[in-house]
Amino acid sequence: MRVLYQFPLSHYCEKARWLLDHKELDYVAHNLIPGFHRAFAQLKTGQNLLPILKDDHRWIAESTKIALYLDDTYPEHALLRRDEQLRQQTLKIDSLADELGVHVRRWALAHTLAQGDHALEIMMGEQGYLRQFEKISKPFLKTLVKKNYKLEEELVSQSKGRMDELINELNHYLIENQARYMVGDRLSLADISVCSMLAPLLEIKGTPWEREEDGEVSPDWSNYQKSLLDLPLGQYVLRIYQTERNARVDWRGI
Repeated sequence: MRVLYQFPLSHYCEKARWLLDHKELDYVAHNLIPGFHRAFAQLKTGQNLLPILKDDHRWIAESTKIALYLDDTYPEHALLRRDEQLRQQTLKIDSLADELGVHVRRWALAHTLAQGDHALEIMMGEQGYLRQFEKISKPFLKTLVKKNYKLEEELVSQSKGRMDELINELNHYLIENQARYMVGDRLSLADISVCSMLAPLLEIKGTPWEREEDGEVSPDWSNYQKSLLDLPLGQYVLRIYQTERNARVDWRGI
């Protein structure tokens, strides 16, 4: 059985789940404990990042490398086109989206943690050591997240600026392609990457970032979400999630 090692809240892990779902491949989403995941990841793949896919005896780390591996190993429902120009354009947009994801994560986590513990609740999971020792683990996890993702005010502000630039660039690419898909005339790695990275900002229903009924948000968050939805890019993300995101595995994992 294939296993995807993940953080449920990570949009890079959402990207990997979507890649596997698009390929219609069976897998189990297995959660790792933030911070403690590093030793496991280093042992299995020689690096510290999630997601990690275990497919039989193969271990593949990072979402884009997982996409390339899946296309090579399971060519049905291709993520990249055979046409070299379309392939290179897809990889370029994927790279922009991955950079965007770093800044979305920093800006979104800074706002989310300032408003409450919803993000921490998801990170802790419904069971396990973090939940068992919640009074100790929750403040520890909050400190760890702030340190690892560098949530200092100046860096958060810089991320907001870079987010704006990348969103405008991706919006331009979308408009150039008649606003249906990012590249070509059907879903590709480019679409999955862009939509996964922007999903936390739009609080897409059925994802880890869906807002709770009584969830509070700051005016900055509401205004930014509105400005994104005013762009063709924001409406495109909503549409692609509604029409193309056929989730086969619960994002909460085990």
